[in-house]
Amino acid sequence: MNKKNLSTTACRDLVIIALVSIFIFILSYFFDVFKFLINLLEKHPRWITYVDEIITGLLTLSISFAIFSWRRWCELKRETAQRMKIQEELIRLANTKAETERIISKQLHCEIEERKK
Repeated sequence: MNKKNLSTTACRDLVIIALVSIFIFILSYFFDVFKFLINLLEKHPRWITYVDEIITGLLTLSISFAIFSWRRWCELKRETAQRMKIQEELIRLANTKAETERIISKQLHCEIEERKK
């Protein structure tokens, strides 16, 4: 893939993320998600002790996924660079082999021609 395709894919993904975020924001505004949670916690006051643990856990999880994604991306960049080097080397070796075969073939034809004379 070239850089233009990667850029287009990244832009498309960012637009999708933005649209989904706006959609979720609108849904939570109209359906009053936090009001529902407050009413639920008022009915069950002992559950409120778990709210901070859930928020902390989700925050930690989101940061951990961000770090995980960044590390995999760096790993992918290194592997891609290594594969490109290997591919270039294979192409160079294939060209060298073809050139060697062409030279040998030419020499054999010359020897055959000389022996025919």
